[in-house]
Amino acid sequence: MNIIVAIDLIDGKCVRLTQGDFQRKKIYNNDPLDVAYMLEDKGVSRLHMVDLDGAKKGKVVHWKTLEKIANNTHLIIDFGGGIHTENDVKTVFENGGHMVSVGSIAVKKPIVLKNWIDIYGSNRILLGVDIKDKKIAINGWKNLSNIPLWDFLKEKETHGIKNIFCTDISKDGVLSGPSFSLYRSIIKKFPKIKLIASGGISNIGDIEKLFHLGCHGVIVGKAIYEKKISLLELRNWKENNNKLC
Repeated sequence: MNIIVAIDLIDGKCVRLTQGDFQRKKIYNNDPLDVAYMLEDKGVSRLHMVDLDGAKKGKVVHWKTLEKIANNTHLIIDFGGGIHTENDVKTVFENGGHMVSVGSIAVKKPIVLKNWIDIYGSNRILLGVDIKDKKIAINGWKNLSNIPLWDFLKEKETHGIKNIFCTDISKDGVLSGPSFSLYRSIIKKFPKIKLIASGGISNIGDIEKLFHLGCHGVIVGKAIYEKKISLLELRNWKENNNKLC
């Protein structure tokens, strides 16, 4: 199981929101590159970068931060937030991103996303499925879609999506534990999709449970920054389970 650490960006700073609320923002570091150096030094190899300004504005904003981290570390980076055009996708790849993570475009323009999969390959597209009140949230979590979740995932699987990360917004940033039942249902209904759990991770036990549930990966953010999980714990867990992350 891949352990992926999140860096969320607002005004060029490393932050975390609570339940996607921009008014409930906490700044953890003024320089995301410092955070990336620290993570890599402690054994982290994958990074989930979220351009929150980009998600809000509908266009990629923090591509220079992506470029700086990609050029100065060996981290495998997926980058999302504000990706709506093929130029946005190209910007991510040209500045060192290994994958683009997309969400709103999959709901609003599904054929555009299918074309990106055909052009760049399914392994370079990471689909974010954000759930709020049992509905798919889009536009930086500000709006809700009426498309049923299972119909949505079935369509994306047909279009070639192989990797998704799923966030229960009610769990995000509150350290209350992830939505195990939601992930169990997705894995059961779509066993060929590689599911990455996101939101609510509060301790190493949550990661252990997600591993046994069959999740392909887990995104950890606030639990690390609030020191609920140490990077040493993550490294030891990796080594004990003999998994490459």
